Amino acid sequence: MKLGVLTNLLGTEPFDEALAYFKSIGIEMIEVGAGGYPGTQHADPDVLLNDEKALEEFKETVAKYGLEISALSCHANPVHPNKIIAAEYDQAIKKCILLAEKLGIHQINTFSGCPGDCETSENPNWVTCAWPPEYAKVVEWQWNEKLIPYWKETVKFAKAHGVDKIAFEMHPGFCVYNPETLLRLRAAVGPELGANLDPSHLIWQGMDPVAVIKALGKENAIFHFHAKDTKIDKYNTAVNGCNDYKSYTDFAGRSWSFRAVGYGNDEAYWKDIISALSVVGYDYAISIEHEDGLMAPKEGLEKAVEVLNKSLIRESNCNMWWA
Repeated sequence: MKLGVLTNLLGTEPFDEALAYFKSIGIEMIEVGAGGYPGTQHADPDVLLNDEKALEEFKETVAKYGLEISALSCHANPVHPNKIIAAEYDQAIKKCILLAEKLGIHQINTFSGCPGDCETSENPNWVTCAWPPEYAKVVEWQWNEKLIPYWKETVKFAKAHGVDKIAFEMHPGFCVYNPETLLRLRAAVGPELGANLDPSHLIWQGMDPVAVIKALGKENAIFHFHAKDTKIDKYNTAVNGCNDYKSYTDFAGRSWSFRAVGYGNDEAYWKDIISALSVVGYDYAISIEHEDGLMAPKEGLEKAVEVLNKSLIRESNCNMWWA
């Protein structure tokens, strides 16, 4: 396993300066935003796909610091019911794939997306219960008419350009938000779809990250990993449950909040997660995504690095030398 980071937490800094800092604190792999919600501050496909000099400078900057790119990330909603928005996100994902091809990277990270409830919808409709019965009908329409057809076509495009892994962050608000929905879409589309497994979104939904890792590991469906924590406020949750649309700035009132690794759950919790990843054969990026509203980017990142350096398993011991 290698310690990584999603670079957009320093998106306001020049790429060279950001990488110099990442290298100085022990980062080994970088996940670079190349469209959608992560932005394009460090890797703009509109520039890098059309300017060979800029592309070479990008490659040389990464090599200069001895870093590897774990994935390009373009988290987006390409099945948005607003056709203009959907087209913009679809193009962003395709440009991200084309840039990955130019860089020799075989993986992108994104979201599954979420449609509306019919052809005339204006906003996404994330269904979370089975009754009244029209909700179940909405889900089937979303999957059969929008989600599955879109990802079948996009996987074809990706494979034609050397990208054979599309990793979904299982995120509430989108159709793929847990292992069951991930595996449903994977079964319908193909093994090119897998997880960018982020425990933070699983924790507040009541899932156990270790159990999720074991379930998805059996299917070889873990392509990438986000190191981000969540702190559950047990008193607020006891009153209002875990579904919470209050602002992320309302730490006192929210049922849960994103935290830096080690500040939502202790080191032992994270060591169990890392060990479970090792058990299922995951040996790739542990990519820190910093979204802790109580800590500045560098402080939160450095605290996460400190915890993960105590938890990461970097060398295999499969020969069982003592037996």
